[in-house]
Amino acid sequence: MGRRDKGFILKVVVITGASAGIGLAATYKFITQGFRVVNLSRRPCPNPEVISIACDLSSMTFFDEISEKLISQVQDAETIHLIHNAARYLNDVATDTLDDSLASVLQTNIVAPNTLNRQLLPHMKPGSSIILVGSTLAEKAVAGCFSYVTSKHAQVGLMRSLCQDLAGSGIHTLMVCPGFTDTEMLRSHVPDDALDSVAAMSAFGRLIEPDEIADTIVWATKNPVLNGSVIHANLGQIEQ
Repeated sequence: MGRRDKGFILKVVVITGASAGIGLAATYKFITQGFRVVNLSRRPCPNPEVISIACDLSSMTFFDEISEKLISQVQDAETIHLIHNAARYLNDVATDTLDDSLASVLQTNIVAPNTLNRQLLPHMKPGSSIILVGSTLAEKAVAGCFSYVTSKHAQVGLMRSLCQDLAGSGIHTLMVCPGFTDTEMLRSHVPDDALDSVAAMSAFGRLIEPDEIADTIVWATKNPVLNGSVIHANLGQIEQ
């Protein structure tokens, strides 16, 4: 990894799914603040300053394939911020979703974050953080996205359990729950002719920009007073 000047403090942020959307927007924010940014995703991050490590979080063995590369990037860090941003979303319903289908969503949205937590926490010092990117569906439900809603509710429990089990470590954790954000994922599930209707569901009558959520994530890493909190970043949703 090369020698560093005496007094240099290495700050690292590891972001899952930083090849697009909120994760990509966050890479630019952290880079400007002097962080080494590592992306874990199937696709490389288009930000040329980011270190991309190719992996498939839907695989139970994903960490075995990246462990050496990832640990080499974080082992000398003074602070590490782990951002669980990647997520899998399916259009499914609670009445007939097969177990294998549910398990595939839970692997990406719950099991993979747990794996990364367990493997990286031994390298994380006081001042580090674990941030989960959730959803407004982490604390409510709508029809037609059963496995996603289930996994996001489970992420709240994961985060709150981390808060308790990390007590005294100097590491904080919280969940940022975006509302309707103008990302590739949103547009893949919402037809173009329905985007205006979705935007009208916020009190500001517009979609959220990925940069806005990225700013919230950066802010969250700096504020341990938020430990154990669920932060809704949704412009104020209008309940139907």
